[in-house]
Amino acid sequence: MASNPPAACCASGFKHEGSPLGEIKDINGVNTYIASPKDNKNPDKAIIFLTDIFGIFSNAQLLADEFANNGYLTVIPDLFQGDQIKVSDMESGKADLPAWLPNHQTANVDPVVEATVKYVRETLGVKQVGAVGYCFGGKYVCRFLKPGQIDVGYSAHPSFVTHEELGAVKGPLSIAAAEVDQIFTTQLRHESEDILIKTAQPWQINLFSGVSHGFAVRADLKDPKQKWAKEQAFCQAVAWFNEHLSGAGKANL
Repeated sequence: MASNPPAACCASGFKHEGSPLGEIKDINGVNTYIASPKDNKNPDKAIIFLTDIFGIFSNAQLLADEFANNGYLTVIPDLFQGDQIKVSDMESGKADLPAWLPNHQTANVDPVVEATVKYVRETLGVKQVGAVGYCFGGKYVCRFLKPGQIDVGYSAHPSFVTHEELGAVKGPLSIAAAEVDQIFTTQLRHESEDILIKTAQPWQINLFSGVSHGFAVRADLKDPKQKWAKEQAFCQAVAWFNEHLSGAGKANL
């Protein structure tokens, strides 16, 4: 694998403070959080936000709001159909990943991503689609980085990506990696570099020191080192989309 399956570190981290500004809609039976740019109600570019195992929760919503602040309509589908890992279970240490994962394989998740791409492209009329994937969601950025599906991808500390999925990407891909990561390990990161070189697609891997798996979405913001890394990983994503989704504006960084 280009990254290992989700492990205990996937069910750890910190809940961030703030009030999400977007709205949750039922899109063809899937709860979907939508964050819209204030000054562009009919954008021709959008970002599909593929979450970690906690699904649509405040940290993800606040990040989606920030992508919207940078001009990108951002859509978060509920990949887990209401069966996400609860933040309370993370906080109490009761999250049971081995029991949860079998119900959330590609056969379960692919249709949700496919329907979201179709909604964004056909119903909303978006011409260019980027995708961000955190932990669990990183696998599906790779799986859908194909013509007519996802045009540009970004993933932070991806989980469960196979060599075949990474090698099959057909668009620009940026990855934010943690120095301490039992899932996207040093060896697998180096293997991923070799794979991406062979794809002949634009790619980037940024490595952040002093942080661990999950930092880009569940960092301890009271720790200056983690806070800086999280913010820089976000800047990395916005800069990547600004460069590779043509006509995108400059980031509000």
